Amino acid sequence: MGHNRVEDSKRQSKGSAREMAGKVSGNKTREAAGKLERNRGRVQKGVDRTADELRDEDKRRH
Repeated sequence: MGHNRVEDSKRQSKGSAREMAGKVSGNKTREAAGKLERNRGRVQKGVDRTADELRDEDKRRH
């Protein structure tokens, strides 16, 4: 659980940095790749959160 959240946050930060570097340098490809990576981390974080909630709910029911 914790490891996934750290990886997701790391991916978001790395993507934001790449996106900013692309903006500053005028490199649209790097900017788009950064945005994609940032959003991938954001989506994965949501998936992991939902999985945790389902696992917790299952434990409460049993």
